[in-house]
Order: sequence, then C-alpha cells, then structure tokens
Amino acid sequence: MTIDPLRLIAFPGAPNLPVFVAMDRGYFEAAGVNVLLETTPSSSYQAESLIKGAFQIGATAFDNVVAYQEGQGAVSFEESPDLFAFMGATQLELSLVVAPEIESFNDLRGKSVALDALATGFAFVLYRMLEKAGLSEDDYKKVPVGATPQRWESVKAGKHAGTLTIEPFTSVAIANGFRVLANSRSVLRRYQGGVFVVSRNWAVSHSDSLIAFIRGYLEGLAWTLEPNNYDEAVVTLQRNMPAIKDGVVDAVMVKLLSPETGLTPLATLDGLGMKTVLDLRNCYMQTEEALRNIDRYIDLTYYNRAIT
Repeated sequence: MTIDPLRLIAFPGAPNLPVFVAMDRGYFEAAGVNVLLETTPSSSYQAESLIKGAFQIGATAFDNVVAYQEGQGAVSFEESPDLFAFMGATQLELSLVVAPEIESFNDLRGKSVALDALATGFAFVLYRMLEKAGLSEDDYKKVPVGATPQRWESVKAGKHAGTLTIEPFTSVAIANGFRVLANSRSVLRRYQGGVFVVSRNWAVSHSDSLIAFIRGYLEGLAWTLEPNNYDEAVVTLQRNMPAIKDGVVDAVMVKLLSPETGLTPLATLDGLGMKTVLDLRNCYMQTEEALRNIDRYIDLTYYNRAIT
C-alpha cells in the first residue's frame, strides 16, 4: 500500500536527530506515514509555507506559533492562521556567538547582530540577554538574516558581530575560533524552545496521519535518548549533517541529549517555559492586552491519543 507523503519543514540543526532516526529506522513508516523533511531558510518562509499548505507539519520555535496567531509575524496573510503546537521538541540553549575581536558586551556597541526576524523566534531572547548586560536596543543594530546557518555564516564572514546559535552551529563556531559571550540559560531558566506545529483544519481532517507522525517521532526520540545507541546516533547525525565533524560532535551531543538544553523526554511541553515566551513577547511587543492564555496556542488532543 502506498502511503501519502507528509511534508515536514524544520529549521536546520541537531534537534532534528529524532526525525532522522525515525526516517532511517522506519518508525514513521511502521506507524503509517511517509515523512519528507525539508529545512527552511527563515521563519517567515516556514510560516508562509505552513499557512498556505505547502507543508503539513512544522518544527519551529513556540514563539513563532504565538507571533503568527496574534498577527505579529514578519509576514501577514489574508486568511487567519490556525496553527497550534501539538507536541514539544526542545528546551534549547541559545548561545550568543560573537566575532573573535568581541571580548565583552560593551564591544557590541555600534555593531550589528544577525537575527532570523526582528520580532519572532528567538529575537526577544537576544534582546533580554543584551538588556541584562546593560545594552539598550539603541546600542546595536538588528539585521534580519534568516535561519541559524545563514546567521552563523554572516558572522563568520565578518558581516555582523554576533548572533544566537543552537547546536551544532555553536560548537562549530567555537572550533573556528569564535567566542560564546553568554547563553540564554544565564537569563532564562525555563524557556519553551522548539515545538511541532500544524493547522487545526488539517489536523481535524487528517487526524490519523498526525497521530502516526507523533508515534513515529516518539519512537525516534526514545531511541535517540537511549545511552546504548549513542555511537549509532552520532553516525546518523553526521550522515544527515556532514558539517558536524568528529572534533565537535561529542560537544553537540552533550547539549542535545540534556533535557535542560536539548531534546525534551517524551516530547512534552513546559508550561513555565511557554509562559516565559509569552512574557517576553508582552514585554518587547508592548501588546495592549497581555498574552496569557497558553491554551490558545496548543492542543494536546492528538498527542494524548497517540500515547494511549
């Protein structure tokens, strides 16, 4: 029997490892779905692709879900988005990678920092990190560049002084002589980073496919987090992301396998972490009516059906 493909769009990065595993080991297929993975160049491209139906599922930052549901995204649409997070993915540790000559936060004054977008994703995390270090938003320039690979390359090429990165780009940057000035956990102890997202309309009409995806992913996640599978997991990660060399792969895996800085066991969502996301958006977007209702952006119905 031919299984219709399910198109998943994700940001490039080591957190995609459970997806790689589930694809390579046949967990998705065994659950009843054929997953095709593509990576996105930016959050705006991803949101537009999901809302217009070019992809069925997205792996993205929880803040992106909130932003587009509230009409605060980098792209506006004639139709009202109906996206929701149905499963967690990562807590994420975001590192502020800077050029070798940047030795302190003060050295960023008058310099430019690379972002995915100015008011979605992890932008507010960076603003909070810089604010806590004594910099106002007038002290540096904010430039939208795109997803982590593009941002890292722009810093590596000397176009911008710094950017936020996730693994493996943080370890790759360090190996290339760049400096981590700080990480997000120094200012935010709980932060819901990555989630899986889908449109409500699609979910209702394709519930079996969505549940199959969840089951396949959870199988891949469990396998990835099993210590006995470490060596094979490294091989899978490097095969799918050849830029991760032997000299940095162990550092990448340490962060990825920690529930505090990487993959979330059982792919659960963190209520306090999601509250942090809303608090940051309220602060920096200065919304007239504070965003407080987390249930507006999530629906665990399909996850709960998948695990029973």
